[in-house]
Amino acid sequence: MNKLILLSAVLIAALVAATGCTGSPATTTPAATTGSAPAGTLVQQTSVAAALTTGPVDTMPDNLAVTVDVGQKEYTGKIPVTFQGGKGQSSTSKVRALLTRVDGTTQEAFIGTNKGDMVELDGTRGTAGLEGQIDRVEVWVSLNNGKTYKIVDVLREYRSRA
Repeated sequence: MNKLILLSAVLIAALVAATGCTGSPATTTPAATTGSAPAGTLVQQTSVAAALTTGPVDTMPDNLAVTVDVGQKEYTGKIPVTFQGGKGQSSTSKVRALLTRVDGTTQEAFIGTNKGDMVELDGTRGTAGLEGQIDRVEVWVSLNNGKTYKIVDVLREYRSRA
């Protein structure tokens, strides 16, 4: 009986460690921007190191929730990001998408707040030894009340035509 309890405790500890629940949660704060960029505006930025692991996302209040879909990376390297609207669509002032490529460069885009508004981010295409590499896409939604929520944080892998 003692062996069964000990084995169960070791198994549970191993599962907790494997899921990464032993560290403190990382917090990500989007960079401050001045003013509001027009819908579909792309802003190129660069960074020194890529953080290609996802982090926690915020839960929006139900009456203010909106949905943003991040599509699969196409063989051309393009990643579609589409605003799908929701209960909080009329309260949404800005939707910001940030792509972090495997080489550490980033691309920022602002998506319109009408249902179906979309931008295509230029992900890693799979050239020069970067084939099959993963890019990270994060999406923040800013509301008229001044609050900003990180609602999407996903990784997208390059898919070849074959």
